[in-house]
Amino acid sequence: MSGLLDFEVKTFRVSVGERTLCAACFYSSSLFFKIKGLLGRKSLPQSEGLWLKPCNSIHMFFMKFPIDAIFLDKENRVIRIFHGIRPWRATPLVWKSHSVLELASGVASEFGLKAGDLLVFE
Repeated sequence: MSGLLDFEVKTFRVSVGERTLCAACFYSSSLFFKIKGLLGRKSLPQSEGLWLKPCNSIHMFFMKFPIDAIFLDKENRVIRIFHGIRPWRATPLVWKSHSVLELASGVASEFGLKAGDLLVFE
């Protein structure tokens, strides 16, 4: 079980089909990492993302910029997408969601992501 200050952060490249969706997607099993998320950042570059696992809902309290949230099942198939979630908002629970990929606002639309798409984390 991960401790509060466990900071082993892994970086993945995330692709959909032959295209790289996210060149640097950060993940950690640390509780602190999950709680902090993107808090304190002023922006999220188009090529970066944050993978929260397990996760079936997110909030944007104290955030400074909007994001896209891609909810995935255990096989990393897209279940639901929330586009441009603004600060001080929250998503509802997404049943059957196992994880969420947080990306810069607009990336999901730019890539034409839709429910059923398979994301590959390498």
